[in-house]
Amino acid sequence: MSTYKLNILSLERNLPIIKIKKDLAIASFVILGDTELIQVTAKELVKKLNNVDVIVTAEAKGIPLAYEISKLLGMKEFIVARKSIKSYMNNPIIEEVQSITTKGKQFLCLDEVEAEKIKGKNVALIDDVISTGESLKTLESLVEKAGGNIKKRASILAEGDAANREDIIFIEKLPLFKVEGDGKLVEM
Repeated sequence: MSTYKLNILSLERNLPIIKIKKDLAIASFVILGDTELIQVTAKELVKKLNNVDVIVTAEAKGIPLAYEISKLLGMKEFIVARKSIKSYMNNPIIEEVQSITTKGKQFLCLDEVEAEKIKGKNVALIDDVISTGESLKTLESLVEKAGGNIKKRASILAEGDAANREDIIFIEKLPLFKVEGDGKLVEM
């Protein structure tokens, strides 16, 4: 299996390169369970997240990062847009999303209680990786429908063309890989 060596701040991780389409592969970056990485990167991102009242992330990989950031900012809670409607949700706000790393369509939703916590607040959207921006767009739509003001968009990594965006905060760039006919991987 091919790997990509990611150097981020004081850390190094070897990421497996996974083919997600016939001609496209990604370096699989999973922060779930990586306490050290979350702590180190959250400290760096917090430096750039001034003037926000609420942290919002999508289920599931952004959750530990959002937790650590909210803790460092002295917040008592953060908001998670869920991937499915739960039985406890009343009048959920629902948006459809197509992510580069998930097969098929999925949904993100906010309960009316969570939406009320966002209303009129300055919001930072947090994710582990921003790639195509589809998940981020869906979070933006949910926050806007809830009446929140999006002030910051932050992630640990920006993948592919996302690294050229000026509206996001990120620590490192993560390349995409073209899969050639012979199976050779070429960094894009």
